[in-house]
Amino acid sequence: MKTPPHQNRISFLLLAETFGVFAALIVATLVCRRAELPLRGAVLGALIVAQGLWLDRMYIAAHEAIHKKLLPDRPRLNDALGTLLLLPVAAPFTIYRKIHYFHHGHNRRDPHTANLDTFTTRAPLTPLRRTWYHAVWLFFVFCGGFFIHSVVSVLLFLLVPTARAERISPVFRHWRADRRLRAWGEFAAGIGFHAAFAGVFGGGAWVVALGLPLAVFAWFWSLLLYVYHYDTTVGPDVRHNVRSLPRQRFFSWLLLNFNEHATHHYDPAVPWHQLPDRRHVLPEAFHHNQNVTSIWQAVWQQRKGPHLEEIAEVGEFSVDLGLVRR
Repeated sequence: MKTPPHQNRISFLLLAETFGVFAALIVATLVCRRAELPLRGAVLGALIVAQGLWLDRMYIAAHEAIHKKLLPDRPRLNDALGTLLLLPVAAPFTIYRKIHYFHHGHNRRDPHTANLDTFTTRAPLTPLRRTWYHAVWLFFVFCGGFFIHSVVSVLLFLLVPTARAERISPVFRHWRADRRLRAWGEFAAGIGFHAAFAGVFGGGAWVVALGLPLAVFAWFWSLLLYVYHYDTTVGPDVRHNVRSLPRQRFFSWLLLNFNEHATHHYDPAVPWHQLPDRRHVLPEAFHHNQNVTSIWQAVWQQRKGPHLEEIAEVGEFSVDLGLVRR
């Protein structure tokens, strides 16, 4: 079925806004860096934070392309635009799609599969070990650790032979050589983008315009990675092991209505701008998932730490390998 013209128009407006604000923030940061302004440090800091948050917008706009919703009737252009949106965070589009599809198909299926807040161990759960796992979880969520986790995941996809990687997680199944080569190209393009920027404008300019914003993005992304799934149900009805969050105007705009996450998981084909009007209410058996009233409460709830399971033997399992939030 042909995509309605107005949907393509909405996507082009989204792209114009997303790329336009990104470029404007870079220009403003470079100008501010060289200008003699009162409170220049504070203004520069605000621009760095704003760009870090905007990198998350670019990541989520790329998520529309991951699901082939940006330009559904132009798949090659859809994927090319998704790749461009991910260049500033150097995330390979092909790997993002592979992991994200696994997330949708297996979300919290059991304690071992696509379930970030359950840690399993064959060692006895002593008080010291519980404390260690709790500290690891807090680092993942509140100190940018999930971003580091995702970088490691990307390197596994790029470097580890598929047969060996499949022993780590089923997400690596059917990871073909042609996709690995494409992912290498996308990763190299992202690194090349940063290198070219530093070469043209200088290393100091790169630090304030891209380097520090990337650090802000890493923190913000890690903070929100699992707010839609933390402490929700586990079981075979993977579409409903999720929660939505109440609408908050700024974040709904910045994150393209991702507060409507239950609707997105119920039907990933719904475009971002239709999510509020096509809201899916969780069945009664999953109402417990809706146990937070704001994005801040969802973030703070994660301080409780992970669920810990002592098991006799670890078989195949996945911790979703990051890059899964959207």
